[in-house]
Amino acid sequence: MNAPPRGLQPRAAVTGLFLAASLWFPGQFRAADSADAAPKSKFALRWVSNTAVGGWTLIVMGADTKALAELRGGPWTPAQWQKLLAVHVEQGDVLGSVGMPAILGAYRVHESTIQFQPQFPLEPGLRYVAAFYPARLPGASDGQFVSATFELPPRNPKPVTVVRQIYPSASVLPENLLKFYVYFSAPMSRGHIYDHIHLRNDAGKDIDLPFLEIDEELWDPTMTRLTLFIDPGRIKRGVTPLEEVGPALENGKRYTLFIDKQWKDGTGTVLKETFRKTFAVGPPDREPVDPAKWKIQSPRPETREPLSITFPESMDHALAQRVIRVMSGLNQPVDGSTALENEERRWTFIPARSWSRGLHALSVQTTIEDLAGNNIGKAFEVDLFEPVQRRFTNSVVRLPFEVR
Repeated sequence: MNAPPRGLQPRAAVTGLFLAASLWFPGQFRAADSADAAPKSKFALRWVSNTAVGGWTLIVMGADTKALAELRGGPWTPAQWQKLLAVHVEQGDVLGSVGMPAILGAYRVHESTIQFQPQFPLEPGLRYVAAFYPARLPGASDGQFVSATFELPPRNPKPVTVVRQIYPSASVLPENLLKFYVYFSAPMSRGHIYDHIHLRNDAGKDIDLPFLEIDEELWDPTMTRLTLFIDPGRIKRGVTPLEEVGPALENGKRYTLFIDKQWKDGTGTVLKETFRKTFAVGPPDREPVDPAKWKIQSPRPETREPLSITFPESMDHALAQRVIRVMSGLNQPVDGSTALENEERRWTFIPARSWSRGLHALSVQTTIEDLAGNNIGKAFEVDLFEPVQRRFTNSVVRLPFEVR
């Protein structure tokens, strides 16, 4: 194996020559503009978009056949390669940049070029300096240092993420409403979320501390759904916050939930627009959920007609889709998809395959909730020393229905 010939050290080798690579990426490279610039080198550096690896590849052109053959013939260590060809993040000036540690990547000789593939994707908005030392090619004794800068444009700053929906979707909500679900069109960022959420009364005044502000932030795994609890201390009767401050929501009044457009999504870009949900407040709901009042509409056999349940009140959007299961006559789960309609008062299920004739059943966990957090057989009461995420049990009720 031939070791790279000794050559000039990086800080002493800069001649002021910068090669533009606008054939591949117009407008993102800069060339030196000086009457005293050194004669143009036979070597050229180009960054090329490499769709095969989903990134950018640095290509060095101009090396002679003999040097390429020797490079191809023996494996060089990363340290040896970096003495010949290195890429650095710009630190304000080229001299300072090429003296910094080089970024990691893979080197290879491909046909008539030397190529470098960064190990990690290049970051938009950063400038990269590629430094090539021809004097360190196998068999070379001299050669002018060549450098080129490269910069990906910043990520698209145009806001595109929006609040897709807020549940409950009803226009009248109970005074003791327990929570909202905020759905976004794309993943969001964590941290300081309560700076961007406001509950305002009809006069446009912010309600003081209406929400249970917890550091964990209740996001789903996709970071597109936020669960936003009303402070339970302003729901439960007989506790200090409710007695001294009053409820966050009051029967007979109107409110607007604002989601501020300055909230940033997962890419660091603000929302496209502010979202508003205006609603009226009705009396508190302190009655347990009663499945005996549900109306089940059975489908016909040998069809994929929807099975439906009509509730006498709006139900919790997320829980109603998760805790109701359809069971066959053999007590096996039936695969299919669920949806909620009519302000979460109607639950529908479409099976993956046609219905079979005979008895079926709905298996409903008793932890299903209405908008006030009432469960089957139990009204919502929260002890302030217990977490809001109450322990779920496996207790279920079965509601038979017949497909005929």
